[in-house]
Amino acid sequence: MMTDPIADMLTRIRNAVRIERPHVEMPLSKVKRGLAEVLKREGYIWDWEEVKAAPCSGLRIHLKYGPNGERVIRSIRRISKPGRRVYSGAAALKPVLDGLGISIVSTSRGVISDREARQRKLGGEVLCEVW
Repeated sequence: MMTDPIADMLTRIRNAVRIERPHVEMPLSKVKRGLAEVLKREGYIWDWEEVKAAPCSGLRIHLKYGPNGERVIRSIRRISKPGRRVYSGAAALKPVLDGLGISIVSTSRGVISDREARQRKLGGEVLCEVW
């Protein structure tokens, strides 16, 4: 039994980027789909797709690398954990690395980046940081 599927997703991405795999697969959920969509919108991955399988559907993320093979995702870190949830209001969301990275926030309007949350004046649970 997996206690933190979001941490599992981030670890799979971190490991795949470290060994320069072109894509990574994991079980699908609505939150993971939202995380993948934010990563795509912000330019950290090429694309994502749902993979239909017999027991349960999966999520395939196509990772992005620079022209010389440099990593686009240098660090991906879980902030809010099952044992310690971290919530933040829109005014308290600060830019990651002075705007070079993003925080991904789960709000009442779905999973969005910290930049979008500040524009919409929405707060929520800070899921992770990516830079």
